[in-house]
Amino acid sequence: MKENILIVDDEKEITDLVEIYLKNEGFNVFKFYNGKDAINCIKNENLDLAVLDIMLPDIDGFSLCQSIRKEYLFPVIFLTAKIEDGDKIMGLTFGADDYMTKPFNPLELVARIKTQLRRYKQYNKIDLNNEKNIYDKNGLFIDSNTRKVNLNNKPLDLTPIEFDILWHLAKNSGKVVSSEDLFEKVWKEKYLNNNNTVMTHIARLREKMKEPSRKPKYIKTVWGVGYTIE
Repeated sequence: MKENILIVDDEKEITDLVEIYLKNEGFNVFKFYNGKDAINCIKNENLDLAVLDIMLPDIDGFSLCQSIRKEYLFPVIFLTAKIEDGDKIMGLTFGADDYMTKPFNPLELVARIKTQLRRYKQYNKIDLNNEKNIYDKNGLFIDSNTRKVNLNNKPLDLTPIEFDILWHLAKNSGKVVSSEDLFEKVWKEKYLNNNNTVMTHIARLREKMKEPSRKPKYIKTVWGVGYTIE
């Protein structure tokens, strides 16, 4: 079955270009130039991934991403001319899985889309009879079968990436996981030394878990090495 990809950008040339490359790879494409039409598509179509611009004529891409994350887990990639680090961090904070800046290489975008789809499809490839898919310690409960997380009996609303990070740390409880290993296991891409993506997502996770920045109870930093859950 062909995957359904949503493209939202007010620059027609860009949406047309991305559509051509994606259709050449066998994807179904839904393209829109504003957030309102995109929201209607999200509600009526079974989407597998969305590519969003930030600067749209009606609602901004951040708000659109937030709206998606209220109900859907499919991957979201920002494709935007906003290159500041603050915008990138904000995009990831609002639930995006990846962030590309314009001008861009369409082939790289296609590669990133395929990477996110591979990771997303793995959600349902879990052995439901494997007891090791449960982590329950110190008030933190993680069920990788249902992808639900409770902290002190209260549910945590995590993005797919945030869940994958937390689960990878939990199943390696007591071990220090390097940023490189964490990135390559979760994002399925080669880690670059100047990549701060892991740090940004860890910070967001701690914020959702209401962890004190100086002495976190759960996700601890081992400086110069990586992260651990004890």
